[in-house]
Amino acid sequence: MPRIERRFFRDAWELTKPYWTSEERWSATALIIAIVALNLFDVYLAVWLNEWRGIFFDALQEYNQPVFFHQMFRFCVFAAVALANGLFTLYGTQVLQIRWRRWLTDRYIAGWLDRKAYYRMQIEGADTDNPDQRIADDLRLFTSQVLNLSVGLLSAVVTFVSFIAILWALSGPITIPLGSFGSITIPGYAAVGAIVYAGIGTWATVKLGRPLVGLTYNQQRYEADFRYSLVRLRENSESVAFYNGEAHEGGVLRGRFGKVYQNFMAVLMRQMKLNLLNNGYNQIAIIVPYLVAAPKYFGKAIEFGGIQQIATAFDQVQTSLSFIVNSYSDIAELQAVMVRLTQFEHRAAVVRGETPEIDIARGVGDGLSVSHLDLRLPSGATLREDINLDVPASSRLLIMGATGAGKSTLLRAISGLWPFGKGRISTSAKKPLFLPQKPYIPLGTLREAILYPYRPDHLSNADLAAALQQVGLGRFAEELDREDNWAQRLSGGEQQRLAFARILVHRPDMVFLDEATSALDEQSEAALYRLVEAMPERPTLISIGHRSTLKPLHDTVFELGMAVA
Repeated sequence: MPRIERRFFRDAWELTKPYWTSEERWSATALIIAIVALNLFDVYLAVWLNEWRGIFFDALQEYNQPVFFHQMFRFCVFAAVALANGLFTLYGTQVLQIRWRRWLTDRYIAGWLDRKAYYRMQIEGADTDNPDQRIADDLRLFTSQVLNLSVGLLSAVVTFVSFIAILWALSGPITIPLGSFGSITIPGYAAVGAIVYAGIGTWATVKLGRPLVGLTYNQQRYEADFRYSLVRLRENSESVAFYNGEAHEGGVLRGRFGKVYQNFMAVLMRQMKLNLLNNGYNQIAIIVPYLVAAPKYFGKAIEFGGIQQIATAFDQVQTSLSFIVNSYSDIAELQAVMVRLTQFEHRAAVVRGETPEIDIARGVGDGLSVSHLDLRLPSGATLREDINLDVPASSRLLIMGATGAGKSTLLRAISGLWPFGKGRISTSAKKPLFLPQKPYIPLGTLREAILYPYRPDHLSNADLAAALQQVGLGRFAEELDREDNWAQRLSGGEQQRLAFARILVHRPDMVFLDEATSALDEQSEAALYRLVEAMPERPTLISIGHRSTLKPLHDTVFELGMAVA
């Protein structure tokens, strides 16, 4: 890990600025002003309580019963006001946090989806692991930690300014004899002592806790990797069960959790050392102000209430100066989160800004034309060279070739998914539809699964039921609005039939099929192709397949030879 401390404020500003200059800036500013005002009022209450302590404990020392009960009444009023102030502060902070998180989530999702950055980042193997975790968890942690730490820092600064003068005045100067060297007088010695004590604690905390940043970063990554493995096993449970792959999957899960465990233990040991320092620091801080005030008290320069005031003021000053000491674990977590978010945002921006060398012209010509197309792998190695083909509108082309010849990659290039290569592609398609070998079935109702990815409003239940009937899924016509995990409920062949139902309801002008009938028998395959052929729109059809029985269903066959070595 790099020296993250150097990037802390730069990354914080880069991640924070967009929201506070967005369309929500005025409502956000109003909320933050209210939160700051409430925190300033909380500091005022602390100053008032310090004054109250002096009066209350002097009354106890002097056995002054009327003053004692009057101060008890004042404290009850104080407690009620402090409780209300705390509740309003919590509410305002939580509302601002969730609004900020909502805005950031929309922004990150939009950037991730824009220009298919989510796909490009996946195939390029960028260092932005687990984007789902960065959007779901890291944004939540970022907004909460930034608000809590920012408000905490502001409160610490205001508390220090408010109490340093009080502590300076209460303690006054102290003269320390130095034997033959004379003596030295320290003005406001208790204030100086609080500053020195907090300075030593902060230095020790930063030095001891610095490795926690990198460990926290790794812990978030390992946790996300382990969670992804669990989700992947659940989504592919049937395939694993058929293979009897439980032993292998168990090994993968245990291996990934092993990294979680090992790094967690490293985090735990570092936190134990940090907590030992912090707890010792805070325990000693309880008696230090009394030791500081003792010379004045035993010298009868102050009364019992005065020593309580000095102790309280000392605690407020050293606590405010110990903000880093008490918040270092949160700061380390925030640093790790910011690195992950800035990596994600920068990588997504780079991917979106890349200009593919493959020139794709859409909505022009008549059909599909591919000219002098070279395909490369993400590593830069050449896959195919000088591909040329022409597909007239409403015709049907079958692309065949050996496994690894680049058939699916060619289809990805035509669709604009594959940026690696050069050449020119022109297509007249204004509403294309791509059917991969394993159709994507979104979560939700069967209706949503059929209508994916478009959402036409003019289609009735009868239209959808007719489409299901035509592709052999008529028995599901009564379940259009049932929510289910249709990707698991439907078999592979049924999912491919559902994909053909999308062709019937969306009426595309060009259809790309990448082994879209591989899970069906030849008779069913032919029936589905004839359904598309019989459509009044007569869409242009580009298929990829291995079966020789596909040839009669197409006008032309394009053979791809072996890939370039």
